Amino acid sequence: MTHPSVEGYIPFQGFKTWYKIVGTKEDPGKLPLLLLHGGPGACHDYLWSLASMADTGRRVIFYDQLGCGFSSLDVSKPELWTIEIYLEEIDAVRQALGLERIHLLGQSWGGMLAMEYMIRQPQGVASLTIASSPASMVQWVSEANKLREQLPTEINALLLEHEAAGTTDLPAYLAAMTEFYNRHVCRIVPNPDYVQRSFAKLAAHPEVYNTMNGPSEFHVIGTLKNWDIIEQLGTIKIPTLVTSGKYDEATPLIAQTVHNGIAGSEWVLFEKSSHTAHVEESDQYQLVLNAFISKHEGRLAGTNF
Repeated sequence: MTHPSVEGYIPFQGFKTWYKIVGTKEDPGKLPLLLLHGGPGACHDYLWSLASMADTGRRVIFYDQLGCGFSSLDVSKPELWTIEIYLEEIDAVRQALGLERIHLLGQSWGGMLAMEYMIRQPQGVASLTIASSPASMVQWVSEANKLREQLPTEINALLLEHEAAGTTDLPAYLAAMTEFYNRHVCRIVPNPDYVQRSFAKLAAHPEVYNTMNGPSEFHVIGTLKNWDIIEQLGTIKIPTLVTSGKYDEATPLIAQTVHNGIAGSEWVLFEKSSHTAHVEESDQYQLVLNAFISKHEGRLAGTNF
């Protein structure tokens, strides 16, 4: 079903945050779904299959984080690319769009951001979905390197050679990295158009990714390299769904760490997917997601941003 949509910009930190809302209103008893994209430094496009969640009687809200996609891309302001600023941006989006009561879904880095947000216990969030996200970048890198060791020997050697030499921007490194992505990020090859759009935009503007993460998923040398909130997960008290894929770079150990840390959370492992189960098993993913959030529409206290 095709739903009307509206898009625009929200003033934020002297810049502009782009958003798009799919659908016009909620059915009685339903709440809108706010999506946090990954990267850091990617954009909303690769989440586009989730626009179909509007078929369940709710608006679906996408936005590009500062420095990403259609939002302001001022590369002279890397001091803005921090967890705290991106947390403030969530509240700015909610305030501007009147999203007092929501379901929140974060994918990959977006899930890391969503967990950080919920640790601060904001009002008005009925449920949390953490899609293929770690609670520790140290654990993430450890697991990613285990997966990398399963690559063909010559590809792994090439990756290590370029990382040691600091030549991770060369085409040979990027080509070798693609083998990892095809196994553990999105196993639909070639990737769907909307996924390719995100990768193309990230390649054109890699500054946020390079600053916060580093040159690849397994060579993390950016500002997030020591990030770890495992010990804080117990402060998340709302209903939480953890999702991951069998072949995911967010390995079962990573997903289980999040699941074990958030009391009462549910964990669904998608058997045919890697890091983008919402793409690779789109219909099944949305069935699972809708069943979960529909259980938790609930009554919520007033919002206090």
